[in-house]
This record gives sequence, structure tokens and C-alpha cells, in this order.
Amino acid sequence: MMRKVLTIAGSDCSGGAGIQADLKTMTAFGVYGMSVVTALTAQNTMGVSGIMEVDPEFTAKQLDAVFTDIRPDAVKIGMAANSFLIKIISEKLREYDAVNIVVDPVMVSTSGSRLLRDDAVKSLAEELIPLAKVITPNIPEAEVLSGIRIKEMESMSVAAHVIAEKTGTGVLLKGGHLGNRADDLLVTREGSEVWFYSERIDNPNTHGTGCTLSSAMACGLASGLSLEESVLSAKEYISDALKSGLDLGRGRGPLDHCCRIIKV
Repeated sequence: MMRKVLTIAGSDCSGGAGIQADLKTMTAFGVYGMSVVTALTAQNTMGVSGIMEVDPEFTAKQLDAVFTDIRPDAVKIGMAANSFLIKIISEKLREYDAVNIVVDPVMVSTSGSRLLRDDAVKSLAEELIPLAKVITPNIPEAEVLSGIRIKEMESMSVAAHVIAEKTGTGVLLKGGHLGNRADDLLVTREGSEVWFYSERIDNPNTHGTGCTLSSAMACGLASGLSLEESVLSAKEYISDALKSGLDLGRGRGPLDHCCRIIKV
């Protein structure tokens, strides 16, 4: 049976992040990908030069179109730049009783551009994140959500537990900002901890890594994997995509999303 995954996110015209990265990842995992676009961005490997947000009412129409026809087995949510978009997305997900929701709380792009307005952080934490099965913040995002300064693995653990307790959802806290490793921590809704240890791969081209990881996790959940299994599968895919050594653009280039696809 074909599994279906929906991404709700912004468009990246350079193809490395956002909707484009999500759909490429879904294809690599053999699931049927669908998309609801929340914003158009003018960006490339060097940064974001413009954002045009989609009207919340039109976003709602996109969600209605998907859920009333091809119901997704999992939903990945990325960029939702304002509180109005977050509110309508949350309402529609509740209306359709969406399952296996993975929220990537996108606040800052890989190049350092701010993507989430201040007024939206509260809405994100109170309305959207509690609907998720798991969220995937990086260190700066986890600091905003927890109010805790993260400097080492111990404070990672404290922050992840605080977020999980506040929101009632699982938390995969990505540790890539801490140094020369890429150790991530999964804290479940029940409060258990699972560490995923891995060496940092020597590749500066990491544009879209967060989008890709959360999409890969949604693919795993849609296919019936456990949360822990989905994280492991997603991390293995990210490692393969980085090790492939794709080098495009003049800044932080994209991953090789097609690393597992036969190339002719």
C-alpha cells in the first residue's frame, strides 16, 4: 500500500530546503508526497532575500483539498511565519484529526536569516506543537522554547525535558550546534531519553538539513516505524546525503537528496 505524507512549509526556489527538499526526501523514501505551501521565499545557498507569505484562508483551502481527497498518513510542518497561519493550520489539523505530525519549529535558516516572527513563537508553542507526535528543534530553537541556555549535553537534556513537559509532545533536540559531533537527544512524551551518537561529517553543504530530517522522520512514521526507528532511519539518510559530497552554489550548498536513487 502506498503511504502518503504531507508537508506544510515554505517554498525554496533554489531547491535545497523547504517544500522542495521535503518532496525529494519523500520520493527517496518511496512514499507519495503532497504539499501545502505557506510562503514563497527568494533564497539560495547564500541566504534569504525575500519572503511572501500565503494568505491564511488560501492555506486553509489547500489543507481542505488534501485531507478531503488523499488523506496523509503523516504530516511534516516546517515554516509557518506568522500567528494567523499557525492558527489556521492548527485548526485544520484538529478538524481532520491528523496523525503522525512532525513539527520542525523553523525560526532561523541555515544561513542565519530569521524566518519566524516574534508574535508567532507563542502561537507555535501553544497551538501547533501540542498537536505533534514529535518536534525537531536545533539548539537555538530549543533555547527559545525552553528558556534555558544550552552549552553541553547536560543542559540539552534539561531543555528537552522542559519542552516535552510544557507541550506534551516528543522532542528530538538536535545537537549539531554544540561542536564537532552531531549527537541528538530524543525525549518522549513519557519522559524517557534516547541518545543518538554520531560523528560530524566533514561537509559544509548543509542547506536544508533540518527540513530533510523532519521529512524523513515523517516518512518513517507513515510507514509504521516507531518514533525511535524513524529517527534512526532519518539520521542514516542524512548521513548518506552528506557523504555523497554534492557541491552546488556559492554558499552553504544543498544535500544530495538523490543519493539513494540510481543515477544514469
